[in-house]
Amino acid sequence: MKALKYLSYIIFLGINYDSVLGQQNPSISYITKEKYANIGDTIDLHCSVHYASIYPVLWVKIDDKGQHSIISSGSSQIIPDQRYSIRHDEASSTYTLQITKIQQVDTGLYQCQVIIASASKLTEDAWVYVRIPPVILDNSTQTVQTTSGAKVFLQCYATGYPEPKVSWRRENNDILPTGGVVYRGNILAIHNISKHDRGTYYCIADNGVGKGARRHVGVEVEFAPVVYVPKGRYKQALGYDMDLYCQIEAYPEPSILWLKDQQQIFDNQREHFITTFSSESGFLETKLRVAEIEEDDYGVYTCKAINKLGHDQKYITLEESYTIECPPVCGLTGSSSIFHYYPLLLITLSIILNLFILKSGVS
Repeated sequence: MKALKYLSYIIFLGINYDSVLGQQNPSISYITKEKYANIGDTIDLHCSVHYASIYPVLWVKIDDKGQHSIISSGSSQIIPDQRYSIRHDEASSTYTLQITKIQQVDTGLYQCQVIIASASKLTEDAWVYVRIPPVILDNSTQTVQTTSGAKVFLQCYATGYPEPKVSWRRENNDILPTGGVVYRGNILAIHNISKHDRGTYYCIADNGVGKGARRHVGVEVEFAPVVYVPKGRYKQALGYDMDLYCQIEAYPEPSILWLKDQQQIFDNQREHFITTFSSESGFLETKLRVAEIEEDDYGVYTCKAINKLGHDQKYITLEESYTIECPPVCGLTGSSSIFHYYPLLLITLSIILNLFILKSGVS
């Protein structure tokens, strides 16, 4: 109310001075048209007027709803904001509005006004644009869990000024399902998604202000197990240990079975020991140790994996050998990887020794 009364008073004075002196019509000869600033900056807006010494000169801020806030009149500040200050240079008749510690709320239209009469004024506009670093909005995709063959849309939206540009990448710069290592746009569409498309995707928003913004989006794809065997045939001597290996790729994590002659083998059952561990996302490794091999341990083993989407299996054959295979049986005679079967070695040594004794007795 005080500001309005003050403004009415100075309008009244302006009207009366004008009528008395018959002064030449005022004009605005220069105004700062636009300013770009970063958060925390200081800016100056200049407005130079001619023939306006007896007229009120105002700086006004106009918000996006058209509401006017009078900041100053002449060299007097009306809004009590310490970030505002007014300077008047009489030589050039320039009124300078300075705004310090720029904030996002300072974005908008500032108007220099020369009040001529109660219903007449001169105006010129000055725009202030505050650069805002990108911020990724919460309505962007955060995680996705889907099944193989589905269509998936990864969405990313960001605010900031200037308007941020959005792009997509994959972890380790892997090739995107759309091809290439970069996709530009808010929505990354993946058609007929497969297990190869799972992993971490990055939404990157950049507008040249600050370091930009980044959000990682985890994509999980459910698929039936795929079983691999690094080696399909193993050999080992009777009475020694052998490890059979099997690798599984699946999501969700599958149940893993070891079988022999269609009979399930359980861990720690009759010298059979099963170890399973994850090597990376979606990958499992399992090992069956057949300890102190007996005759009926030779044959065909089955490594089988099952989840809700299906199953897969592979076969491994364990055969008898007359040499000791290393690994897992190592270190018996140094660094050699294959050792002779010890019972046979002992028999041979015994025969040689007996022959030597007999020969010595004959002599």
